[in-house]
Amino acid sequence: MKSMWCIHDRIFLKKTREVFDVDIKAYKERVEKAVEYLKGQIDETPEIAIILGSGLSVIADEVEKEGTSKKIPYSEIPGFPISTAPGHKGELIFGKLFGKNVMLMNGRFHYYEGYSMKEVTFPIRVMQLLGVEILIVTNAAGGLNPDFEVGRPMIITDHINFMGDNPLIGPNVDEWGPRFPDMSEPYDKELIELAYNSARELGIPVYQGVYVAVTGPCFETPAELRMLRKFGADAVGMSTVPEVIVARHGQIRVLGISAITDRAVPEDLKPLTAEEVLEVAEKTGRKIAQIIFEVVRKL
Repeated sequence: MKSMWCIHDRIFLKKTREVFDVDIKAYKERVEKAVEYLKGQIDETPEIAIILGSGLSVIADEVEKEGTSKKIPYSEIPGFPISTAPGHKGELIFGKLFGKNVMLMNGRFHYYEGYSMKEVTFPIRVMQLLGVEILIVTNAAGGLNPDFEVGRPMIITDHINFMGDNPLIGPNVDEWGPRFPDMSEPYDKELIELAYNSARELGIPVYQGVYVAVTGPCFETPAELRMLRKFGADAVGMSTVPEVIVARHGQIRVLGISAITDRAVPEDLKPLTAEEVLEVAEKTGRKIAQIIFEVVRKL
């Protein structure tokens, strides 16, 4: 009887592995197809990729000013997901920023939209295969640290993945990165220092802190906020961490900056709407854009 169960288990595991292998093969082919399409649309390899948040449209404007830029809607890229979040346009922009070849992602994908982690991080794999070396990721976040003021940028020094999932779960594509990637430095220390010094030179006050990612889409309860603060987080949001994990898996250096859009402090909590968050993110995003401009200039 025991040997019979062992045989069944082996058959089940074999079939499961076959399904996983087919899924990862199909996913890999989708990424490669998107990359092949994009290479046919652009003339130069992007060095830097920037995920634009609210208020960062000025970066796209600057890229357009510097010469020929190319906008490609997600809907035209084979296999590319479509963004449904408010304020996310859904297009890639290729061009130059202060002489550097850049790729702008105008609209990201969130786990709360119903996408799998593989879909959320699909664009990062595309960036990796296109040859991107540096990823600058931005987001809107609630300030868990009671000393944080609304409307200031926070340079991310580390993160906590509290989303209950990981984009690297499943078979590993060895040519994309190692099975067990090191995460001792998810956010590049040199880029953090460069961003901090740039902000100081510009006279823009910034915080440095730990970002915790949750699934959303609802804002957190007071008890949840107390828990997250005790974890050691300074800001909370619903994105970024999956993208950073995949970027580091692919050996892409990362700089992360959050816009502190509200006080996520239980003792000072007020009802919050997405519209309010977007309004503050728009204003704070202009400060973040100035920091990014200075960072790109110096790279």
